[in-house]
This record gives sequence, structure tokens and C-alpha cells, in this order.
Amino acid sequence: MRLTTFTDYSLRVLIYLGAHSKQRAAVGEIAAAYGISRNHLMKVILFLVEEGYVATTRGRGGGVQLKLSPDRIRIGDVVRKSEAGTVLVECFSREASQCRIENACKLRSAFHKAVQAFYSVLDTYTLADLIVNRPAMLQLLRIA
Repeated sequence: MRLTTFTDYSLRVLIYLGAHSKQRAAVGEIAAAYGISRNHLMKVILFLVEEGYVATTRGRGGGVQLKLSPDRIRIGDVVRKSEAGTVLVECFSREASQCRIENACKLRSAFHKAVQAFYSVLDTYTLADLIVNRPAMLQLLRIA
């Protein structure tokens, strides 16, 4: 299974903010830490705000910070929400599928079970689990 770049960036923002602790971080600061586009991050941050994971403050001294504590952010939930609307294989979308063997094939069922197992594993992790090595994260992300 391959996750979208959007999901990757969503998780990276959460990891950065979790390692950053309670301080606000500027979007440009996060983009620079990962070497990714500020514009892409703005879309990700809007999503994270809408889903209730982060809060933003405008103006001088503003930025983005976690709205929830890291132990309350389930990785499976973040991935499910950020991957909503994406399909693993064509037959997952009944409306868009043009597969000729769909009615007889058991591939959709097998993939559905695999995806559920994937999310079951991710559901066992929180953001807190991903940032346990906070000192190393801070150093690698160049967070003072």
C-alpha cells in the first residue's frame, strides 16, 4: 500500500509539532525542516485544523501548534482521514470501476481485509509513540 504525499506531509507536520512541544511553529519553519513546499504544507495544515488536530494563530508570534496532546492523536485515524477518497484499486470505486471481472473476482475482498489489517496496526500507535526519541528529533529537525 502506498500512502499519498498529503498523508506523508500530514504525519510529518504532526511529528514536528509533537517534538516541538507546546510552542507554536511557523509554517515556513516546518517546510524548511523537511525541505518541502510551504504551499503544500498550507493545504495540509488546513486539513489538520479542520480535523481538530492543530490550531493556528495569525499575526506576530503566531503559528501552528497541536490542539490535542500527542497521546490523543491516533495515527490510524489521521491516515484514514487524510486518505479518504483515495482508492487502492479501481474496483474499490463502484462508480469508476470498469473492471470486466469485478463480479466474479475476489481481489476486492482480499484487499479490503488487507487494508483493515493495515489500519488495525496503525490504530495501536499514537503521535506520542512516534516522538519518544524527542531529543534526536529536535536535533535532526533543527528545533532549538
